Amino acid sequence: MGPIRLFTAPIRRIANSRLVQLAVVVTIILLLDHYSYDYAPLLPITEGLKKSVTATVDLFAKYFRVGILTDPVLQVGLMIAYVYIFCLLIFVLLRRAVRGLVDVVGVSNFLWLRSTIARERGIVAYRAWEPLERIRPADCPQEQWEQQFAWPADNKPPYPPWPRRLLHGVISYVAVFAAIAILLQAFTPFPVLTWLGRLFNAPSG
Repeated sequence: MGPIRLFTAPIRRIANSRLVQLAVVVTIILLLDHYSYDYAPLLPITEGLKKSVTATVDLFAKYFRVGILTDPVLQVGLMIAYVYIFCLLIFVLLRRAVRGLVDVVGVSNFLWLRSTIARERGIVAYRAWEPLERIRPADCPQEQWEQQFAWPADNKPPYPPWPRRLLHGVISYVAVFAAIAILLQAFTPFPVLTWLGRLFNAPSG
């Protein structure tokens, strides 16, 4: 697996480029627009994307002035954003699936790959552990240091469960967004808080 990682490193570096990802998303949109009527399975995807973008633009138009220049910019931007999010979701699912498949291969020792997988993950674990070891006090035994911060004795991870981490992340994003909205409201001509108030106080139906 080491040679495979070595050869795929340039590909992964290019794939992680935001500019390359944007180019891929735009290419997907152009291909959908060109081939959607030639291939029946692509037509529902194109129509669903178009309806989602139109509905979002109509929602914005209720609270903001969408002019003849803003409308196409919003449509193109929303289309790119929706396709990017969809591709990112697929990538995350594929990554989890591949990682799960590698776990199964390692547990079952399929094709005698357990040692290779363990060696690769051991290298990753050591590289992640090394910065923690650098700040270990001289009077603290390594076993105690690892049990306290890296590998607790009860085999529980030393970080909070994912619902709490998700909640903390949401609170952080909301706090940052609120701070930006307050700054825009106070120091720019964009009354973001007023717009949000109208949005949440809008009558339903």
